[in-house]
Amino acid sequence: MKPEEIKIRIEISKPAVDLSGVFRRLGMDETFAIVVPPIEFKVTATFGDKTVVVSRFNAYVERTIAIPEDADPGKITTSIAVEPDGKVRHVPTRVVVIDGRHYAKIRSLTNSIYAVVWHPLAFRDAAGHWAEEAVNDMGSRMVASGVGNGNFAPDLPITRAEFAAIIVRGLGLSPEDGTVPFTDVRSGDWYVGVVRTAYEYGLMKGYEDGAFRPAERITREQAMVIIARAMAITGLTADVSPEEADKMLASFADAAGVSSWAKSGVAAGIQAGIVSGRDDGRIAPGDSITRAEAAVIVRRLLQKSGLI
Repeated sequence: MKPEEIKIRIEISKPAVDLSGVFRRLGMDETFAIVVPPIEFKVTATFGDKTVVVSRFNAYVERTIAIPEDADPGKITTSIAVEPDGKVRHVPTRVVVIDGRHYAKIRSLTNSIYAVVWHPLAFRDAAGHWAEEAVNDMGSRMVASGVGNGNFAPDLPITRAEFAAIIVRGLGLSPEDGTVPFTDVRSGDWYVGVVRTAYEYGLMKGYEDGAFRPAERITREQAMVIIARAMAITGLTADVSPEEADKMLASFADAAGVSSWAKSGVAAGIQAGIVSGRDDGRIAPGDSITRAEAAVIVRRLLQKSGLI
């Protein structure tokens, strides 16, 4: 089979399924509004008499959707993908101007039904915090979740399961059903889908004893390595040699404390301007990373990658 013999068909249409129930449920949140009604994108590949639906891509595919002229482009937070089971997820989106007209540029690794939405969110305890803008942006995009009562708890440590959720949601990946190869992640756990997806995309791994340790606090160097792996998915350069990594980390007082397996990943994130040391000139590789720091670095990853 030769590539030129494969015919690719792209269909853009109104969804065939009734989504009124999904949007009625979302509409119960008074801050939620649909700016552009749902549109379905479908890609099929045909070779001879065989046609298959291409549902997953190796790189982000861009979709550009026109914003209605009577809509306020300043009142767009993101786009969402609607799954067959009615669940919705964030899809990396940014608003651009082309020939004087506003468009939503959606980038996704899958086919789906998309809608452009307005979902402003401001966490109570993020007001005045150094990471206020990033935390609220990630909350508005449905990437970062609060802890209840309108709060985010920005200074609390983030767990490995919570970090899996924020990186998977940030990249717009769909949490996958099925078993996971970890002894301490069970089918009924809230995080099973995001952990499985993070594992399938090579973002997160378990420990030698077969455990994932979902409730364990994630360290700064672990988070930085995951960011470097995500950079490879978004198209940023994440390949830093051990020699380059040593040179780059030498300016930090505690560079010797960075684990050998983490050096290249830590250096890649620093080189890209996504992660940084703390104010005292330390990387603090073994310290816990906070929920605010996690929101900031995932947001920077998406920004540096041109996804938001």
